[in-house]
Amino acid sequence: MSSSPNTGVSPQPPDRRPIERVVVLIPTYNERENLPRIVARVRASAPTADILVLDDNSPDGTGEVADQLAANDPQVHVLHRTAKQGLGAAYKAGFAWAIDRGYDAAVEMDADGSHQPEQLPSLLQAAEHADLVIGSRWIKGGAVVNWPLYRKVISVGGNVYVKLMLGLPVNDATGGFRVYRTSALRKMDLESVDSAGYGFQVDMTAELLRVGLTAVEVPIEFIEREVGESKMNGDIVKEAFLNVGKHGLARRKRQLRDLIVRGRTTWRERQWHDA
Repeated sequence: MSSSPNTGVSPQPPDRRPIERVVVLIPTYNERENLPRIVARVRASAPTADILVLDDNSPDGTGEVADQLAANDPQVHVLHRTAKQGLGAAYKAGFAWAIDRGYDAAVEMDADGSHQPEQLPSLLQAAEHADLVIGSRWIKGGAVVNWPLYRKVISVGGNVYVKLMLGLPVNDATGGFRVYRTSALRKMDLESVDSAGYGFQVDMTAELLRVGLTAVEVPIEFIEREVGESKMNGDIVKEAFLNVGKHGLARRKRQLRDLIVRGRTTWRERQWHDA
């Protein structure tokens, strides 16, 4: 599979530092069986990267498994959270942890194996020339394995909806396998990103582009989990749909206002010229 970004990139600017210190953020809730496997695969695929497990007080003992992994490997760390507060809150806590400790990049990765750690090196390579790299299922070279048709329809339809409403120049704004430069995270208004579920990825993409940063997509093969239950449900889809709609309507309102202002300015200039 090709690992080249689908978006051309400009030469690396002088202020874009090489990525040396990387932390992989893995949020968990009831992932006791999956966590040791994904940690081992990350360590094999990106040996110099650290790992931060963000556990939302999993009742199945995932937090204790994470502690055992950390006790045996100094590159594995654990952040215990008191309750299940959603994907967005977990990642924002992880971003703050990474920034405070001087990492150059923070990776978002699911614990269930759907994001393949073996593809992480290609994302990190692309991050040398971008502020955000999205592992994309919906560009040339990308693929989804073991998804029922309705899941594909929801994902593809959702991304088309995002493009229409928000005008984001990416094909997989909902994708959760990502690399953020921490320098980019510092420039973004993370407090304005308040989605709890998968809409968080859309909001983060929109905020990053709003402040003038660069996003590229790299094709990945996404594999549906084999162990445990998917966190996707109707409430998560509804939240993302409503948030995108709200921001999309606000965008259209701004565009209409700007169009009216430009029209009035043009009319006044013509009146002055005719006079």
